[in-house]
Order: sequence, then C-alpha cells, then structure tokens
Amino acid sequence: MAKINEPDPLSLLPLHAAVFHILLCLGEGERHGYALKREIARRTNGKLTLGAGVLYGSINKMIEQGMIEESADRPDAHLDDERRRYYRLTAFGRKVAQAEAARMRELVQLAAAQFGQPQRA
Repeated sequence: MAKINEPDPLSLLPLHAAVFHILLCLGEGERHGYALKREIARRTNGKLTLGAGVLYGSINKMIEQGMIEESADRPDAHLDDERRRYYRLTAFGRKVAQAEAARMRELVQLAAAQFGQPQRA
C-alpha cells in the first residue's frame, strides 16, 4: 500500500536510462557512486558510461524523489574510503523500477506485434 505522501510510481515514468540502471544496480544491494558507474558500464558492455554530472545529478534527484537513500552502513574501515557515500534502494524506488520494467515489457510487446520478431543471421 502506498504511503499517504508517496507519489504514484507511474507519475515518474518514463525513467531516464541512467536512473533505471542505478535502480537496477541498487536492487542487488548498497553501492557507492563510483561502484554504480563501474557496474553500469560493465552491465552494458560499455554502451552506457555515466559521467560524474549525470551520475551524481541522477543520484541527488532520486534521493529527492524518495527512490533511493543514503546509507549509514559502512564496510570495514580497511575496505572503505571515508569520502564515499553509499546508497540503497527504498521501497518506493523498487515500485518505480517495477513500474518501468512493466512499461518497457509492454513497449517491447507492441513493437514485436507491429514489426514481428527480428530475423537472426
């Protein structure tokens, strides 16, 4: 059930690709900004590489919208850099990611119905 002040996840769609990828990464667990950047580049085989402005601009906007939050949990000191900020997905962020995934599935189904399945070489 949605919180009283929580917006409808559908009102935030469609998501910018960077935002959706950040949500997907955080769905697996907490990460700091640079780890998000590396993981997104890895997952997309380098097709999406986020610059600092897009990455941290997206993170700040997502915090304001309640999709993610900064985490106070820290790894062991010998594994951590005190300057890093760690982020985690909120329940609302999970709802937004699920809504975007559903929107994309519907879009793919429409495209497949319109244009058929692509032929493999």
